[in-house]
Amino acid sequence: MMLQIVRIVHPLQRSKDMRLYIALVVKMANLHVAITVLSWFGDAEKLTKALFSFASRLAPVIIFVDEVDSLLGARGGPMEHEATRRMHHEFMAASDGLRSKDSQRILILGATNRLFDPDDAVIRRLPRRIYVDLPDAQNRMKILKILLAKENLEPEFGFDELANATEGYSRNDLKNLCVAAAYRPVHELLEEEKNGSVGSTKTSLRSLKLDDFVQAKAKVSPSVAFDATSMNELRKWNEQYGEGGSRSKSPFGFGT
Repeated sequence: MMLQIVRIVHPLQRSKDMRLYIALVVKMANLHVAITVLSWFGDAEKLTKALFSFASRLAPVIIFVDEVDSLLGARGGPMEHEATRRMHHEFMAASDGLRSKDSQRILILGATNRLFDPDDAVIRRLPRRIYVDLPDAQNRMKILKILLAKENLEPEFGFDELANATEGYSRNDLKNLCVAAAYRPVHELLEEEKNGSVGSTKTSLRSLKLDDFVQAKAKVSPSVAFDATSMNELRKWNEQYGEGGSRSKSPFGFGT
């Protein structure tokens, strides 16, 4: 199995921090190991070297680097630290070493929503670039069913209607919408208790209705507009450099 290095670009992620999340997943052994680097900034070079050494022993394995732009951003800036530069060098040297060993079944997977920030040398080591757009109606319905799987919903809840009404919502936006809708029965019960219109023995909440989500939608909007400048830049990049773009589909040749 040949080594493949993939870079995934997607529009919406959680807020950035200076932590490194690397997940190692061994499919054959069904082993999941999570390594989180919270401190020891000066030891980042050693930790990076140890990570690749550990991964080579666990192969086949996936090394997932979330927020790759914050970890392996462009070098040469005024705020660059020597430890960061050494970590860059170690990461690139280790990934080059994997390329020279076909028996090392290791996949490096990076994710970012700031496609122009990672260092150029790092990007060259991530030749496959996959753009993940906002979920369409079908995928939004799947996400909603997962988020609401354990909730008390009214019979024949309109998942399809809700999915069609939430165009432009990311997974996190849908989660926030579900949370806001779930609070409506709670607020109603508290209001009834406050007004004394409910008996002391009533403690159960009513089922969630589609109208709860309609009302919550007025307060929870998409975090990024579908036609926002940042989204258009991502789509333009995908058209030029991504695997789904027209440039990647054009035949190789010198023309006639």
